[in-house]
Amino acid sequence: MICAIVLAAGRSERMGTQKLLLPLGGKPVIARIVDELRRCKLQEIIVMVGRDGEAVEQALNEREVTFVTNPDPSGDMLSSVRCGLHAITIGCEAMLIVLGDQPNITSGLVSKLIEAFPASGDGIVVPTHHSRRGHPLLIAARFRDELLSQHAGVGVRGMLAAHPEAVLRVEIEDAALFEDMDTPADYQELLTRAQSS
Repeated sequence: MICAIVLAAGRSERMGTQKLLLPLGGKPVIARIVDELRRCKLQEIIVMVGRDGEAVEQALNEREVTFVTNPDPSGDMLSSVRCGLHAITIGCEAMLIVLGDQPNITSGLVSKLIEAFPASGDGIVVPTHHSRRGHPLLIAARFRDELLSQHAGVGVRGMLAAHPEAVLRVEIEDAALFEDMDTPADYQELLTRAQSS
């Protein structure tokens, strides 16, 4: 069984407004991401929220997810990951760490990572494009305690650096799947692309 932790607690300071609530393709960005995840073989989807938690919950109206609030609004990504790990309510063999601002993520990409997991030897599955690492990351449950207690200041990438032998890289052809959305220019580019497709 695999559980997903969606990191949606950011403050969106560079965007100037909560980017996860911006419309893209007829629905809020966070709803696009969660809808793709719901098409995959996931046992539980935990959505980490922060200052704008109520609005994010409304954007995901009636979707079967678990909302967890990061009590530290100024915390880094690892703080949200740790809150999500504490909130998992069922036994999971692996955790999928998903960025809430990666609107091009697809169920196909996630399914490819899940299908590759057995070959990782209970390790970590990382999507790559021309050797550049991306998200989401699929991490075996045996690393849970390490994430909860180590790598402060460097986050999940610190764990990847500590266990290079456990990392299985899965090459992804479409670099757009890795794009995140941080600034108004990023959002405008995604809007333009969506309207032309």
